[in-house]
Amino acid sequence: MRIDVFSIFPEYLAPLELSLIGKARQDGILDLQVHNLRDFTTDRHRTVDDSPYGGGAGMVMKPEPWALALESVLPAVGQGTPRRPARTPSDSLAPAKPILIVPSPAGEVFDQALAYELAEEKHLVFACGRYEGIDERVLEWAAGTGSTGTGSDGIDPTSTGSDGPFRVRAVSLGDYVLNGGEVAVLAMVEAIGRLLPGVVGNPESLVEESHADGLLEYPVYTKPSSWRGRGIPDVLLSGNHAKIAGFRREEQLRRTVERRPDLIDALDPTILTKAELATLGGLGYAVVGGRLRRAY
Repeated sequence: MRIDVFSIFPEYLAPLELSLIGKARQDGILDLQVHNLRDFTTDRHRTVDDSPYGGGAGMVMKPEPWALALESVLPAVGQGTPRRPARTPSDSLAPAKPILIVPSPAGEVFDQALAYELAEEKHLVFACGRYEGIDERVLEWAAGTGSTGTGSDGIDPTSTGSDGPFRVRAVSLGDYVLNGGEVAVLAMVEAIGRLLPGVVGNPESLVEESHADGLLEYPVYTKPSSWRGRGIPDVLLSGNHAKIAGFRREEQLRRTVERRPDLIDALDPTILTKAELATLGGLGYAVVGGRLRRAY
């Protein structure tokens, strides 16, 4: 996989040189490049922001540095929007366009399912915004939507952006605001990168983690078996793998009910075993209208 990250603070992304992601880069599993957006400015002050049209607080990131930066990682760089030949029957065999991911509190929420989806891609590009954000026209240009004039009347909110050089997705870590996109990119790159084959030493560990199957992970323990007067569940010492698996599944369900009941609400009860439904029944859930609902 190839990942390009653009930021005015490239040093912020230094942790991506460490641990498993850093090793994946060294081993050639992940081709990750961090770029300084200011390298794509054209004035002596390397300006990347200006005041917003219509007034308001803060500054907005200028469009041209972003366009030049994003064009630099496309397969063919041209002047302005890359030229596109007439469509042919073989277009379906052409490589997919890169995905441009813009961290934004106004985007779709990043979760494990999205991490898995993005881990299947060949090329991801992250645009770390700052201040009040990136000029909206950059995203319109990248996706091939919006107006090419000076007004906004030509914007088609239903456009799929088929003529743009990127597939654009605004993504949020959650319902809060950060100073910039770098923190979000660190989290997303690690979540995506560790799913690539060869990054995590034991692939089985990916299957048993929180959110891998829609539930939180079960509690884990290690030696010593007795610590400060606290032991561990006897079943974990039994050597009975079936009972251990059943215990861990029950703990997954119990922990998810306590901490993230919204995940239980989203479960499809038809894929649960009788034992799992019985555990949820003991935790106050019942199947109502084909969905899991609190019974009391």
